[in-house]
Amino acid sequence: MKFSKIDPIKGFKNIFSMRSLVQFLKSILKLCIIGFLVYSTIWGARDQISTLGYVSIQDSFHFTAQLTMNLGLKIAGALIVLAILDYIYQKYEHAKSLKMSKQDIKDEYKKMEGDPLVKGKIRERQRRMALQRMMQEVPKADVIITNPTHFAVALKYDGTQMDAPKVIAKGQDYVALRIKEIAKEHGVITMENKPLARALFQRTEIGDSIPADLFQAVAEVLAYVYRLQGKVK
Repeated sequence: MKFSKIDPIKGFKNIFSMRSLVQFLKSILKLCIIGFLVYSTIWGARDQISTLGYVSIQDSFHFTAQLTMNLGLKIAGALIVLAILDYIYQKYEHAKSLKMSKQDIKDEYKKMEGDPLVKGKIRERQRRMALQRMMQEVPKADVIITNPTHFAVALKYDGTQMDAPKVIAKGQDYVALRIKEIAKEHGVITMENKPLARALFQRTEIGDSIPADLFQAVAEVLAYVYRLQGKVK
């Protein structure tokens, strides 16, 4: 048993809601218009009505039928006009009910697209995770090419699996400094080459192979690194 269903206050609000009030006023208006038409029609024919006692029954029926027909046409015309006005009002109310306020639109957008604040936090977390994964790849690099304070690009080459050296990490400013620190901790050779570092940073993304026009410059760097390490690839 739900006591909310027998709540008198709630029931009162339902009975006297705005929609109910409008319907009540429309009914009153119809009654007033019909009453006015009946009154005005009969009052206009009061002289003929007063003489019905002196005319034949046939003339009385004829007059009554004519008066009734006249009254019926007036009432029908008035009801048609009211129906048209009611249709326009109902259409307006329906369109109004479909409209959403600015706040409703914002709430709907948040539901569809997600809260911008939450999405921002998610993107920030994704960036941190991507940066962490990238840093984990730095120890696997063959060489870190730097410019020496602004850019750092980590390259790796495996002739058995790659057609060309690949960029496995890159960064600018603070990220570049962190890449160099991790490389130093793991004994990865760092070489300064400003034009090459800038070109690689601007023209490649992580996981990309180096551009063909940079093959020669990168090959010379890797050959030097391999000589330092005492190995040939």
